[in-house]
Amino acid sequence: MSLVRRRPVRGVLFFLSGLMLVSGVIRVGLGVSAARAVTPPAETVAEAPPPAPAACPAPPAALAAALQQREARVSMREAAIEDRLAALALADEVTARRIQELQEAEAQLRATLTQADGAAENDIARLTTVYEAMKPKEAAALFETMAPEFAAGFLGRMRPEAAAAVLSGMTPQSAYTLSVLLAGRNALVPRE
Repeated sequence: MSLVRRRPVRGVLFFLSGLMLVSGVIRVGLGVSAARAVTPPAETVAEAPPPAPAACPAPPAALAAALQQREARVSMREAAIEDRLAALALADEVTARRIQELQEAEAQLRATLTQADGAAENDIARLTTVYEAMKPKEAAALFETMAPEFAAGFLGRMRPEAAAAVLSGMTPQSAYTLSVLLAGRNALVPRE
């Protein structure tokens, strides 16, 4: 175990406080002597006239005019900036209101499109069910009059047995065209 030797702290503190005390005494002594030197005798104070105020030269007229012009320009710029800030604040309000209106309109449009898509999907599903319920020869005759892409869309939704019965009732050329459309409708879908 090593013993650490401590220096006496008290001696340093006493030395510093002594220096401060001496400094304070010197300052007070100098201040009193300065006060004695400045204070004239009572008789002299009554006889001496009061000092004249310091004469300040008037600023040159050109400088004063230039400063006034600059102040006027600065005031005009400040007014223009305040006008711009007010216009920007108003534009921000209008923009925020329009964005809100557009978001509400977009939400309504989405709801309408969803409803329309749902209705269209229901109609197509209902028609597909009707075509499946028809006699295959009648459905085949109807499908041959339809545009091939349109007819292929319905055939793709039908149950395989019903679609096969409809295709068997069609002419070979029409059946082949619909089969090619059905086989190739997902050909462009990305594989990765």
